Amino acid sequence: MAKKISTIILIALSFGFVGVSSADTLDMSGQDRASTFDQAGKPSRGMTQQRVEANFGAPQSARAAIGEPPITRWEYANFVVFFEFDRVIHAVSK
Repeated sequence: MAKKISTIILIALSFGFVGVSSADTLDMSGQDRASTFDQAGKPSRGMTQQRVEANFGAPQSARAAIGEPPITRWEYANFVVFFEFDRVIHAVSK
């Protein structure tokens, strides 16, 4: 009787450890991480100051870097761009 119960427990446990693994793959081909514009027509995160100026022109005004790490702010007619060192960290609409 004990052997029968042990066999049943062993079979039940072995079914518990058998599972099906599955994973999804996210296809990001065609996505340029540092594309020129975000969806609202502002500079994208990661762009350099040089690339922002080349694509959007000189800012209407620029504030000197402050803090550590240094954060710089450039203002355009419709948006403001914030840089950490020389890279865009955020661009917001006015």
